[in-house]
Amino acid sequence: MPQLRIALAQVNPTVGDLAGNADLIVRWTREAVGQDADVVVFPEMVLTGYPVEDLALRHSFSGASRAALDALAIALAEAGCGEVPVWVGYLDRDEVGPRNAAAVLHGGTVVARQFKHHLPNYGVFDERRLFKSGTSLDIVQVRGLHIGMVICEDVWQEGGPVAALGQAGVDLIVSPNASPYERSKDDQRLPLIARRSREAQAPLVYVNQVGGQDDLVFDGDSMVVAEDGALLLRAPQFVEHLALLDLDLPGGATRTDAEVVADFSVRRVALSTEPRAVAAATFPGVVAEPLPEEAEIWSALVTGLRDYATKNGFRSVVLGLSGGIDSAVCAALAVDALGADAVHGVSMPSVYSSDHSKSDAEDLAERTGVHYSVQPIADMVRVFVEQLGLHGLAEENVQARCRGVTLMGLSNQHGHLVLTTGNKTELAVGYSTIYGDAVGGFAPIKDVPKTVVWQLARWRNADAEKRGETPPIPENSISKPPSAELRPGQVDTDSLPDYELLDAVLDDYIEGDRGYSDLVAAGFAPELIDKVLRMVDRAEFKRRQYPPGTKITFRAFGRDRRLPITSGWREG
Repeated sequence: MPQLRIALAQVNPTVGDLAGNADLIVRWTREAVGQDADVVVFPEMVLTGYPVEDLALRHSFSGASRAALDALAIALAEAGCGEVPVWVGYLDRDEVGPRNAAAVLHGGTVVARQFKHHLPNYGVFDERRLFKSGTSLDIVQVRGLHIGMVICEDVWQEGGPVAALGQAGVDLIVSPNASPYERSKDDQRLPLIARRSREAQAPLVYVNQVGGQDDLVFDGDSMVVAEDGALLLRAPQFVEHLALLDLDLPGGATRTDAEVVADFSVRRVALSTEPRAVAAATFPGVVAEPLPEEAEIWSALVTGLRDYATKNGFRSVVLGLSGGIDSAVCAALAVDALGADAVHGVSMPSVYSSDHSKSDAEDLAERTGVHYSVQPIADMVRVFVEQLGLHGLAEENVQARCRGVTLMGLSNQHGHLVLTTGNKTELAVGYSTIYGDAVGGFAPIKDVPKTVVWQLARWRNADAEKRGETPPIPENSISKPPSAELRPGQVDTDSLPDYELLDAVLDDYIEGDRGYSDLVAAGFAPELIDKVLRMVDRAEFKRRQYPPGTKITFRAFGRDRRLPITSGWREG
């Protein structure tokens, strides 16, 4: 049986960095060739990075992308990789407009191109833009084996291009992808790929990118599934990785001579390739175990923060340390992402700050090794309050705004990226001070509900103990009642329901898009529903001005959920 050694290059590109991404492709292809790979597959739009958003609308960018592809083919040949076909995703353009495309590079030229859908500016997966019939399917012949390709969301379409490739007769299907991470995404991903491989009666190679891009994070989790749906290979999550697999393919799949299959035009491209000598090493395929839930979420948040900072040129971050759970978790994430020496924590006590808030902040700094300073804000607050005659809520918010000004001043002076420490629950109900604790450049736990913040803190400490390390988060920060400390004796539950109950309502309303009657039917008290929904709907203007943060849920604020600020609609 013909044997094919396939390399899955799970890499971390940067949007718009055509030269850097091309170098990345050459470097990983050389490694694959050095291990006798016959075929190398990279993720969707790896040459341009993904998602390109409004860059897709610029003729200059799509033209540069196509030119970079042609240059890459030559660069691969010059690097000694010209004899191995390489699948590369990129941005193209035709008379319809911008196109999500992929090409096969071989012998210093582009030997095959395949266009997916018209690509206007859109964020992540949109089922309305699936691969439509009438599009061409290029099937590449390598050493007598016929390899078809689908791009990204096309594997979601039952009876679509995967089925057409199966009808046309292929021995293998490759699927370059850029599939963003969400909690429990693999519960959908693996069964889906298995269904498509069974539909085509051919093994399917799914190659996903890894790394952070703005508020998105990609987890990799590339895989190969056999024609019967069995998992043959899985790459680890959240790391760049070259996964190799020796596939014993029988070849000679039933071919159709028709030029059109299921309304898709089919073109076969034969490559001149020499038989590969049997290598000493073999690659039967390693199946990496998916990470446990807390480890997976933590890795996503670390990856998102690390890549946002480094890809945007920040060498350090600064954040307020209040002694509370949110700032403690953000600090621990920053240390894991960038190292303790790049993290600057600032305690900003006011006249209402408790002794434990100051001591817990100092304890966290000692545990993690971050740079730590104390900048009291009492005098700043007093000037504002006395000069403007403020009292009540206005006086409380001045404290948060003085803290925001302090952090932004340090950022301007030293070039730090300011981290905003609010969580998804607070953001949902507007429990934050705009231009105060909502200032910053990146919000690491923006999409993490409060109850999950506690869950992650406990997991991170337990994980440290397992490794014989000091737990980074003080136990008191986890166990004490959360408080903004903007007035004497204040705790969050003065203004909010218990967080366990609040997150349950928010999960149904935001993630599930359930209305008032649905929430009543779910057993929530009408007065609770009225209060929570009113808070959520009125806080949209705050969410629009909040910094970006890593998306880990299905309905992340700013990308997936956007309501009118001015609206007369009220649930109930």
